[in-house]
Amino acid sequence: MNIELIRNDFPILKTISAGRPLVYFDNGATTQKPLPVLEAIYEYNSRQNGNPHRGSHVLAIAASEAYDGSKEVVREFINAKSTREVIYTRNTTESLNLVARSYGETHLKKGDRIVITVAEHHANLVTWQRVAQKTGAVLDYIYIDKETGKFKEEDFAKINDQTKIVAFAQVSNVLGLVFDPKPLIDLAHKHGAVVVLDGAQSVPHQKVDVQELDCDFFVFSGHKMCASGGIGVLYGKEALLEDMEPFNLGGDMIDRVEEQVTTFAELPTKFEAGTPNVEGAVSLAAAIKYLNNIGFEEIEAHEKKLVTLAIEGMKKIPNVRIIGSDNPAEKTGLVAFTVDDVHPHDVSELLSAAGICIRTGHHCAQPLHIYLGVNATCRASFYFYNTEEEVAYFLDKLGKVRAAMGYKD
Repeated sequence: MNIELIRNDFPILKTISAGRPLVYFDNGATTQKPLPVLEAIYEYNSRQNGNPHRGSHVLAIAASEAYDGSKEVVREFINAKSTREVIYTRNTTESLNLVARSYGETHLKKGDRIVITVAEHHANLVTWQRVAQKTGAVLDYIYIDKETGKFKEEDFAKINDQTKIVAFAQVSNVLGLVFDPKPLIDLAHKHGAVVVLDGAQSVPHQKVDVQELDCDFFVFSGHKMCASGGIGVLYGKEALLEDMEPFNLGGDMIDRVEEQVTTFAELPTKFEAGTPNVEGAVSLAAAIKYLNNIGFEEIEAHEKKLVTLAIEGMKKIPNVRIIGSDNPAEKTGLVAFTVDDVHPHDVSELLSAAGICIRTGHHCAQPLHIYLGVNATCRASFYFYNTEEEVAYFLDKLGKVRAAMGYKD
């Protein structure tokens, strides 16, 4: 990887803040867009923009080809069997809501069990709360070791023959732990449960093969992997998708509409009502090609260096507490932390004044924070365009936070 050349692909990284190029460590929230993605968006909007699947003129056809062609790029990227298994949504959250509404609420009944983890993003937690409330199913949790952040394996026994859905993130957006989901997927299938795997924080950083994982549903967002906002993906096994009701109703998702009855379109169209986000689909295909061109092995190796530097540096700063494991080998792309006696928002403001962007709050994972006994945390999340020099600058400024608040360590 030539970091200098890569950074030249990202115009926003040239932004000057506090007298120096901006340090962007909020990639877990959203990533920046490289020139090939920006150019693909411009090319589409300036030469191909039309409403797909709704006309026979040249722009409608061009838009249809761009939209449908992007599905094959996504299919190959996650190794789905068919583009029929690739549904476009707005984001990971909508993908999870689609599964919860169109599968969870229609297939579960009173006494069935749903098992998730306490570390889930609200999008993969509140959704299942509602399914449980509407169906009478029981929602249960796999907890974590508060020191290491690892799942308590004794809680895996909560997955039994009454369990119908097991939903969890491949990588926690707070803990950032490297987690092999295959044993948990296999255990769920042993008991006849359907697995919903949240890949929002994994897909940007590592290669994912949905057939190898054998998950039943897989979800992720384009904006967390260099694409534009407003485009997300739901992968589902074809047999499950065929058996599900549409989430949204309207144009394009129909085969035939009469006064009293409607026949829905074939997959994947029956889940994609209305005018689709063609621009987002184009950007996602361009982003995937860009990431593949760099190579995920290179991306993982570079990010591991950054995480290692960050964690080892934090360990040397008095009163900085790393959330979860402090072993860099167990982390993927991010580190959550607190600074003793300093509110995370104050930490963020002081770093922002130095031109450093991090995330603070409960990161849409409030139950996890309650379980850990902290109100909020700071999170530094890295991507392949970040540098070791940026990490060193971040550590220098982090080490001065308490002094800036009037504490004498």
